[in-house]
Amino acid sequence: MKKESVSSNEPVSAKEALKKLKEGNKRYVADKPLPIKENRRHQDRRNDTVDGQKPWAIVLTCADSRVAPELIFDTGIGELFVIRVAGNIANTSSIASIEYAVANLKTQLIVVLGHQNCGAVDAALNPADLGYNLNHLLAHLVPAVEECKGKGKSDVNTCVKKNAELQCKELLSRSSIIRDAEKDGPLEIVDAFYNLTGEVDF
Repeated sequence: MKKESVSSNEPVSAKEALKKLKEGNKRYVADKPLPIKENRRHQDRRNDTVDGQKPWAIVLTCADSRVAPELIFDTGIGELFVIRVAGNIANTSSIASIEYAVANLKTQLIVVLGHQNCGAVDAALNPADLGYNLNHLLAHLVPAVEECKGKGKSDVNTCVKKNAELQCKELLSRSSIIRDAEKDGPLEIVDAFYNLTGEVDF
């Protein structure tokens, strides 16, 4: 069998990457994943990625156990660069990770993926003293919550969608690397919402 070379792959455009994500999600929802060898989950693929990676999409999403991007988008090893943190927030660490993929791996699509019934967003909607670390994390979600409440739409899923939108803006405002890549053309940033039944709305 001919091995897939990671190093020889041309960069995947943001448009093509988004198309691949949508097609993969359709397969996932239909319970019709690609065969293991086509889906790059086989020994040759593992061997071929030992010396490098060329992921074609970056996904910033929640740490929730029900949200697994590699499964949701029916992808294999080395295809997605995934950053997971409760509330899919653009904090210093998640931004730095994304900057690495943009600057060094030349990945051209960033997806900020919120999800139905996010516990972090729900906690931000119902503030309480949860200790230093959780309070610090939830502070990143307050702008989305306040904007939703200001419009009289404070249900959790409306706030999840608004938060994903605002985190996209945070990536641009807080990172010159991301901002310059997006301004110059190849990089695109999109927000999305994962329904826990399987479908992703972009």
